[in-house]
Amino acid sequence: MTLQEKMAVDLKQSLKGGAKTRVSALRLVRAGVQNAEIAKGAPLDDAGVIDIIAREVRQHRESITEFAKGNRQDLVAKEEAELATLLEYLPKQMSREEVVAAARQVMEQVGAQGPGDKGRVMSQLMPQLKGKADGREVSDVVAELLTG
Repeated sequence: MTLQEKMAVDLKQSLKGGAKTRVSALRLVRAGVQNAEIAKGAPLDDAGVIDIIAREVRQHRESITEFAKGNRQDLVAKEEAELATLLEYLPKQMSREEVVAAARQVMEQVGAQGPGDKGRVMSQLMPQLKGKADGREVSDVVAELLTG
């Protein structure tokens, strides 16, 4: 079963169960997938769907931060509930230690010496970690390792 099929089944069950927040999150992702398919002119595979979900997760995290600054706890709670739904469809997220280990391995492969090599390390590392770790966290880890 593809990720899109799983989401369609879950959406149907959520509609029947009356889970409004879950329905909202799934519809948002499905709309993003449909727009990407139209732009591409072909159906997306699971990797493409994961990219869409990861983008939505990033947007939800940014919204949570901004709503918290604005003291809007009602909206923070809604965004967090939708975020939890979206995270169910992403691959298991890597721990910081796993990201550090992967970064060290890539740094050895490319022979990275200092901060100037960050671009080479990131270009090799991000395709491996796509959807499994937050890009900002990966960037921070690589910068830390290269300067430390």
